[in-house]
Amino acid sequence: MNIQLTKSQIGLDGVPAAETVLSHVDGERGELIIAGERVGDLAGRASFESVTARLWNGATGRAWTEADVRSQLGLARERAFARLPELLGATRGLSIVDGFRAAIAGLRAESGLDHEATIVGAFPVIAGALVQRAKGNSPVAPDATLSHAADILKMLLGHTPQARNAVALDTYFVTVCDHGMNASTFTTRVVASTQADLFAAVTAGYCALTGPLHGGAPEPVLEMLDAIGTRERIMPWVDDALARGERLMGFGHRVYRVRDPRADVLKAAIERLSADGANLPFASEVEAYIRQALRRKNPNRPLETNVEFFTAILLDALEIPRQAFTPVFAVARAAGWTAHAREQQRTGRLIRPSSSYAGRMPAA
Repeated sequence: MNIQLTKSQIGLDGVPAAETVLSHVDGERGELIIAGERVGDLAGRASFESVTARLWNGATGRAWTEADVRSQLGLARERAFARLPELLGATRGLSIVDGFRAAIAGLRAESGLDHEATIVGAFPVIAGALVQRAKGNSPVAPDATLSHAADILKMLLGHTPQARNAVALDTYFVTVCDHGMNASTFTTRVVASTQADLFAAVTAGYCALTGPLHGGAPEPVLEMLDAIGTRERIMPWVDDALARGERLMGFGHRVYRVRDPRADVLKAAIERLSADGANLPFASEVEAYIRQALRRKNPNRPLETNVEFFTAILLDALEIPRQAFTPVFAVARAAGWTAHAREQQRTGRLIRPSSSYAGRMPAA
C-alpha cells in the first residue's frame, strides 16, 4: 500500500539520523551550540584551531590541543603545497568551484599526519592556488607560522593580511565550522557510515555544499546588492522582486524559525571592518527593508536574515573573489566534516533509510 508523505517527511525534517556530541541547532530558539558552547560565545574568543581541537576531541576521544591542531595544520599546508602540481593536474579548464572538487578528490594519506589534518590543511592551499591561477599568478607558498585564517588570506591575496582581517576571517571560520546535520554533513556521514575513508566522505560533503541551496548561496547575495545599487532603489527593487515571486537571497532558513544566530556574529565582525570598506550601512538598510517587506508578505512566519547575507559582505570586504566563496566555506566546514565522519565511523552504523514507493504495483 502506498503511503502519502508530507513535504516535511520527504525532506526528513526532524528525523534523527545520528547521535552526536559535536553540534546542536535549535531552530525554534535560534541557537547554535558547537562542542558545548554557543556560537556567539566562541566567535571572537576561540580560534579556529581551538574549536577544531574541540570537534576532533569529541569525535575521536583523543586529547587534541589547540597547539596540536595548529602544528599539524601548518605542516599539512606545506605538504599540500609540495603536491600542488599533482593535485592541480585534474583542474585544467575548470572553474574555481569545480577545480576545487577535482583537486580535493586527489588527496590521500600523508605519513606522519592524521587524515583530518591532511584534509583541513590542504583545503586552503588548493583554494589559494586556484584563485591565483585565475589571476594569472603562481601559487603563493603557505607560512606554517601563521594561523590557518591568516595563511589562507595570504595565499588568496598574495600578501600578508592585516591582523584584524585575519581575525575577521577566523571569526567566520569558527562561526561556520559546523552546523548540525546540514546537507553536506549528512552526506559526509552517509559515506563515512559505509566505512569509506575520510577522503571519500569529505569529497562527497563538498559536492553537496556546491548546490545553490547550501554553500552556493552567498555569491547571489552580492549580485542582489549590486542589482539594487543605490539606497533610492531599495524599496522599489525589493517590492518588484516580491511581486514577481522571486526569492530574496540571504533570508529564510530550513531550520531556523527565528533569526540565524550566526548572522549577528558575522554582522559584528563586519562592523569591526567597516573602516576597511565594508559597505555595512547600505547592506543594513537593504536587510532592514527586506525584513520589513517579508513581515508584510508573511505575517505568520516572516523570513529572517540568515548566515549567507553577512557571509557575502564579510568575504567581499576581505577581497576574496566571489568565485572562491564556496571553497572558502569548505575550508572552515572541513573541520566539522572530518569530525562527523570520524564520529560516524566510531559510534554509528550504516545509514540506510527507507523510501515510500509511489509507483505502479504489478498485477496480482
